[in-house]
Amino acid sequence: MAIDPGRIEAAVAEILAAIGEDPARPGLASTPQRVAEAYGEFFSGIDRDPLAPLADSVATDGMGELVLMRDIEFRSVCEHHLLPFLGVAHVAYLPGERIVGIGRLPLVVEILAARPQLQERLGEQIADSIGTALAPRGVLVVLDAVHGCVVARGSRQAHSSTVTMASRGALSDPVQRAGVLALIGEPR
Repeated sequence: MAIDPGRIEAAVAEILAAIGEDPARPGLASTPQRVAEAYGEFFSGIDRDPLAPLADSVATDGMGELVLMRDIEFRSVCEHHLLPFLGVAHVAYLPGERIVGIGRLPLVVEILAARPQLQERLGEQIADSIGTALAPRGVLVVLDAVHGCVVARGSRQAHSSTVTMASRGALSDPVQRAGVLALIGEPR
């Protein structure tokens, strides 16, 4: 299903009217169009396959050490409040049958984050995508994000972040996982 900018614009104009604003006033007249354009970006992953960037994987030829990419920046939109959450993903895998160019990992994160999302599910989906495409011996995904709904409303915790993990295979083992977490936390 493609994003429908006209419907988004109409909905935003209705929201503005519902909060007592005049959607036609000069400061707001272009807001529905701007929001529709932003939503086009925010939700561009809905119709994209997260496995596609991993399709050009190659046989490992015996390469079996840990692959870790730290600090992959992402932004997503919380499906509960339609407010953004921003953070970093740390993605690790122990190659099994296949490896992929390291630049492909941020693409998987980007595709899955560009949907109405929950942080917990996002990590699971990233781990599952890597597991499906590469058949690694283990996967670990750590997400650290600041949520607009926590910062701007409710508890208003401006300096807090949420950390979630998804692990598969050998990286589900607490000792193995601790080693990767130590690498994630090492200063550069």
